[in-house]
Amino acid sequence: MRRRDISWGRLPAWLLPALLLAASAAAQTNPLAPLSAREIRAAAKLFRDSPRFPRGAVFSQLTLDEPPKDAVLRGAPSPRRAFAILYDRAADHTFEAIADLSASRVDSWKQIPGAEPAITGDDSELAERIVRADPRWARAVRARGISNLNDVTVASWSAGYFGLQGTDQGRIVRALTYFRGDEGNFFAHPVEGIVAEVNLTTGQILEFLDIDRDAPVPREDAAFDNGPFRPAPAPLLITQPNGPGFQIEDGEVRWQKWRFRYALHPREGMVLYTVGYEDGGRVRPILYRGSVSEMVVPYGDPGGAWFFRNSFDAGELGLGVTATPLRPGVDCPTNCSVFNAVMADSGGQPRTIPRAVALYERDAGYAWKHGIDARRARELVLSFVATVGNYDYGFDWIFRQDGTLESRVALTGIMAVKAVADGRDDPYSHMVDKNIAAPHHQHFFTFRLDMDVDGASPNRVVELNSTPAPAGPNNPYRNAFTMRETPLRTEREAQRNLNLTTSRRWIVENTAQKNALGHPTAYALVPGANAIPFVAPDSHVRLRAGFLNQHLWVTPYEQTERYAAGDYPNQSHGGDGLPKWTAANRPIDNRDVVLWYTLGITHNPRPEDWPVMPTDVASFQLVPWGFFSRNPALDLPPLR
Repeated sequence: MRRRDISWGRLPAWLLPALLLAASAAAQTNPLAPLSAREIRAAAKLFRDSPRFPRGAVFSQLTLDEPPKDAVLRGAPSPRRAFAILYDRAADHTFEAIADLSASRVDSWKQIPGAEPAITGDDSELAERIVRADPRWARAVRARGISNLNDVTVASWSAGYFGLQGTDQGRIVRALTYFRGDEGNFFAHPVEGIVAEVNLTTGQILEFLDIDRDAPVPREDAAFDNGPFRPAPAPLLITQPNGPGFQIEDGEVRWQKWRFRYALHPREGMVLYTVGYEDGGRVRPILYRGSVSEMVVPYGDPGGAWFFRNSFDAGELGLGVTATPLRPGVDCPTNCSVFNAVMADSGGQPRTIPRAVALYERDAGYAWKHGIDARRARELVLSFVATVGNYDYGFDWIFRQDGTLESRVALTGIMAVKAVADGRDDPYSHMVDKNIAAPHHQHFFTFRLDMDVDGASPNRVVELNSTPAPAGPNNPYRNAFTMRETPLRTEREAQRNLNLTTSRRWIVENTAQKNALGHPTAYALVPGANAIPFVAPDSHVRLRAGFLNQHLWVTPYEQTERYAAGDYPNQSHGGDGLPKWTAANRPIDNRDVVLWYTLGITHNPRPEDWPVMPTDVASFQLVPWGFFSRNPALDLPPLR
């Protein structure tokens, strides 16, 4: 395909998204381009036509099988291949298969013993049918004053793993009950204390819990999308009469010296590829692949209806498949361009998520200033939102003109709450409304950052710690402090936590490339607000989420090591992923390295978070650290 520049000129604003999407669709020949609808259909047919395809099996995942990294970087031809996770519900068997679309054949097929793929809507519907058929459930609901069983809904949570009897075999979820209410926000009306542990494979309820009958079912209006409204603010118009400042060429986004590709993955959500920055007439690589590897939300309530709530929202549910349509002027600025995403459904058919991704420029204050000399900054935002049950998570990658790349997570939506009796209080939650308490909980997001600073190798990771200098003849006024640089040479050495007292951060440097001062070129991982986990190190939750043991892990690049809690966290017993891989204590010095960084938010609920949360954010930055010889934003033109 011939490369071509896109000149936006003075095109109508309504036409831009369609043209941008068409330009993006032209990138199908790139080895990292996501599967098209046509390719999804072709791959699904190849798998279904295989004699190894179990009758009645469903597609848990069907996505691009990414080609080897070295082949992509060399520009070597790679066949288009599709990767599928197939689930045989009747036998409770999980398979992985790969199809070569170029050759129209299935190349590999293997069963994954003991693996349970992500929970789907089909699982929830099956669980609801099983629960509603149990007379204990009907009695428990009616005992709480609800006579019409059609006024309630049954919602499924992942069951986790706690070593309980009967939970080592079969596909298991825990089903909760909610009163629907008139305003549609059933999360605000929990029917407290009714929990069914359901084995979807056998169709049986392993345990039925009926407690907390003294807690009334909340009936108060919890609508959050109706008036009376305050007066609208003065109009704020964001216009770009000449069209957006970015271009898309064969699927590659180009903006203000930045170059990158992206895809919406069904599990990881937004994935960045081949991020680089143009400097001195060439594009210098920074990040080969970046994404949310895993996340977990452990709740701090030990009660029987709450102890199991610790969703791995990426591995157990999927961030990409829960992406929601974005509306310009509401979910993103009026000048945003929005793009559809195509994913496979459980039947292997392509499903379009309209307007799933937003790309837009926004004002970013001043880039630099001294006296009357100043430059106004602009930044580019790549964004999507996942609605995972009651919570909504916005994920932004923010590109700045000075070479900084920020990853930002925005949390909003509806808190998980419980009904409580009058006068009931406990140390594990906080009252947010009449008879409604929200348990304390935490959100942790682990990012996988395949760093390629000025190339994949030789990269190494150095830890930076600042400490006060000791008082003495060399520090008579006791104001001095130093910064110590410590190379991290093995995986064990690189298991590190934040340290506020030393302003700890980490740099990835290329030992073969030097800046004008003769120092290795580097990028720094600069943490933002964070948290430490409160679940005990020997708890089942922590064993399954071993990535929480450190804020930072570093591994040598291995294409199959992608998910921090392992490939199949649903019902896993723990120990998979980062703890397992790094037990080998492999060398990481002067290698192609991958950083795994966890950021966390501790949520102690407050009434102002109810009935829908104001947005809370957490972030980190990748900042040039000697990557350039001077401020790279010096060339910004003055505004006239």
